[in-house]
Amino acid sequence: MNEKLDDIDKIVQYWRDSSDQDFRTMQNLFLSKDFSWALFIGHLVLEKLLKAHFVKDNQKHALFTHDLLRLADLCNFTIDETYKDWLDQITSFNLNARYDSYKSEFYKLCTEEYSLHWKERIEILRLWLIQKF
Repeated sequence: MNEKLDDIDKIVQYWRDSSDQDFRTMQNLFLSKDFSWALFIGHLVLEKLLKAHFVKDNQKHALFTHDLLRLADLCNFTIDETYKDWLDQITSFNLNARYDSYKSEFYKLCTEEYSLHWKERIEILRLWLIQKF
């Protein structure tokens, strides 16, 4: 799936639109105080923006990975250590294939204070990535 692509702009826009939709979902989950799912969706918000950048920068389909730092490292921009640390931590919010015990521990971790702290960081990274287009 790493062949050159014909309609880069269309694929990049798909990832951006999907990220925007997930961002609205994340906001709604925070309003309902469903913090663990909100952070999971926040991870997807950033993953999709990074995949848009990957496609734009590499002229190839996005990698099948949820590792935000790996995706960021494959894009054509410099990222500071603080943002790298944030991306690494936010990657852990991806619950797709986690064991139930991990999900339970993550759910307990996601207090309102913890979740709002990471929501703010997700929003900062989101705006930073959008400005990079």
